[in-house]
Amino acid sequence: MELGLAGRRALVTGAGKGIGRSTVQALHAMGVQVVAVSRTQADLDSLVRECPGVEPVCVDLGDWEAMERALGSVGPVDLLVNNAAVALLQPFLEVTKEACDTSFHVNLRAVIQVSQIVARGLIARGAPGSIVNISSQASQRAIANHSVYCSTKGAMDMLTKVMALELGPHKIRVNTVNPTVVMTPMGQANWSNPQKAKTMLDRIPLGKFAEVENVVDTILFLLSDRSSMTTGSTVPVDGGFLAT
Repeated sequence: MELGLAGRRALVTGAGKGIGRSTVQALHAMGVQVVAVSRTQADLDSLVRECPGVEPVCVDLGDWEAMERALGSVGPVDLLVNNAAVALLQPFLEVTKEACDTSFHVNLRAVIQVSQIVARGLIARGAPGSIVNISSQASQRAIANHSVYCSTKGAMDMLTKVMALELGPHKIRVNTVNPTVVMTPMGQANWSNPQKAKTMLDRIPLGKFAEVENVVDTILFLLSDRSSMTTGSTVPVDGGFLAT
């Protein structure tokens, strides 16, 4: 399927590793000009070596003022992937203020801030656009020790719907991708215990976790005009987990 993304300009957060990095690589291969945002300079340096022409921006998404300085003059962006996230796992009774603040600042507040920057630019240009927020199956199902993470992703799903409602008249579409566990470094770290992994795999009809390319393919579809009537949607990439 030809997605017709060549010549557009995209911004991807959490671009240094995992889903974000693979998304940048896929967009770059399709002829998209990509702004790659990460807090880790070394990851950006290696990404630029792999994908010459990618524009790196090193900033902590949890720092509102630093984000304004880094992205305030980013220029025209047609496509946005809000991928950056943290997963700080704690039993509910042990949840800390620091875990709450960091999680909500990165997983939700930064999505609002970056999306505002991109959407305002699109509206000023009178240009259509597409925003894809990377959520999780954990937005819709309770998972032990994930109280803060589940909460941030549940909030992201509803934020996405409100964004779709308000930005739709400006021809800006907004959707989420809601994966199961994905075999990124973060996914492997959090689900490396075989007993813990089995409890999740037993709830997935396809009996396996997602690979990064399963998620990237869905992101690319939602960014493209092939999904031009899709907005405000939460798209599972979960092997059937949410059907159970």
